Amino acid sequence: MLIHQQKIQFTAFAGLYDLIIPKDNLLRRINELIDFSFIYDELAGKYCSDNGRAAQSPVRMFKFLLLKTIYTISDVDVVERSRYDMSFKYFLGMAPEDEVINPSSLTKFRKLRLKDADLLKLLIGKTVSIAIEKGIVCSRSIIVDATHSLSRSNPHSALKVLREHSKLLRKAVYAVDADIKERMPKKNDSGELEKELAYCNELAKCIESDQTLIYIPAIKEKLNLLKETMEDTLENYTLSKDSDARTGHKSSDSKFFGYKTHIAMTEERIITAAVVTSGEKGDGPQLPELLQISQDNGIEVDTIIGDSAYSGKDNLQLTSEQDIKVVAKLNPSITQGSRKNEDRFDYNKDADMFVCPAGHLAIRKARQGRKNVGTNQTYTYYFDVEKCKICPLSENCYKRGAKTKSYSVSIKSDSHLQQTAFQETDYYKQKIKHRYKIEAKNSELKNVHGYGRATSYGIENMQMQGALAIFAVNLKRIIKLTN
Repeated sequence: MLIHQQKIQFTAFAGLYDLIIPKDNLLRRINELIDFSFIYDELAGKYCSDNGRAAQSPVRMFKFLLLKTIYTISDVDVVERSRYDMSFKYFLGMAPEDEVINPSSLTKFRKLRLKDADLLKLLIGKTVSIAIEKGIVCSRSIIVDATHSLSRSNPHSALKVLREHSKLLRKAVYAVDADIKERMPKKNDSGELEKELAYCNELAKCIESDQTLIYIPAIKEKLNLLKETMEDTLENYTLSKDSDARTGHKSSDSKFFGYKTHIAMTEERIITAAVVTSGEKGDGPQLPELLQISQDNGIEVDTIIGDSAYSGKDNLQLTSEQDIKVVAKLNPSITQGSRKNEDRFDYNKDADMFVCPAGHLAIRKARQGRKNVGTNQTYTYYFDVEKCKICPLSENCYKRGAKTKSYSVSIKSDSHLQQTAFQETDYYKQKIKHRYKIEAKNSELKNVHGYGRATSYGIENMQMQGALAIFAVNLKRIIKLTN
């Protein structure tokens, strides 16, 4: 049963917050910036209004997850810190003497209350409306790009994650007691995930047996992160694979297994839209949705800034109809003619190759046709036919018995004369200088808020993770600009 709770109940100790928490504290500023009651309104339908015991406030539960994202800590540690950190208690709307929740409640909240909520659009829309209301967004340009996040399901990635967390834990321990090295269990040198899990379990037990180390916050937080990663790996990886993740390509010889988050951002570095896809999807086809979401959130757009992946024929036509300039280097090879949408392959601008619907990257390309003879030249991309023979999607694009599989696109430079001329203007050259900003924003999402790797399995959980991370960086940016 859900009861609309007040932020802070009457308590004789409420005055402690004014004494202890500085006026410029980040969590105090966030509380002053935004009214979180919209979370209650959004999730009220997920609770029973007249039956069962009283539930934890959805606003407070959401704030727990936001704290976890802001400080990149585990469920156990965010609850533990809310027990003694007065800024956490103030942010959560708790009285100083209030007891905290059980960490398992956060898992239930994610699975039962947030599962079907469209948090990505909701949270981005809320922060954009605040930015507009405060007059922060003045430009009429959006910068677009995509960033990738690794899945936790890949066996090599799971092994690497466990090793990284155990390394950070050992480093924290050695900083306190270098002599403990002699008592540590022997590291796993094999590439077997099961042996790595066994080593991590021994490492955790070794550190927990030392009553001095276990109470040091820096060590305890790293230990809890390692244990949470072990539990998640055992529960999910050994039972099932992340069926939503796909193999994407960062270059012709570098790939990853996971997801892509396609982002639109203003020149003031406020993220206005985001779309999460599996890793093999191209960047260019997501532009119409990013543009539409940005406009729905109240952003007036007259210029789109991006790389060559966004200068395809369809995007140029769409933006031309709305009198929007595309500040993106023209790449003639991404025009795919009159093919139906279901027959088109995605162009990967990093690898400079096409990717088939199954996620396979072309292995080579060749330019065909003669220059200046009145006919269009073409780029022909060749795929590994051995993969095509066993591909479950081969019925739609591979003819049985064929010795090769290729995909050709016309090089129609003449049809892009207008865009080519635009690239030489001063306006284009000035606007393209803003593109670096989105690279810095992607770096902040990954390095500060842990967005480089999925914390759970499935695209819905990836969207939830993205929603919280983007919500956090947008709030921090708004606070910085309002200073």
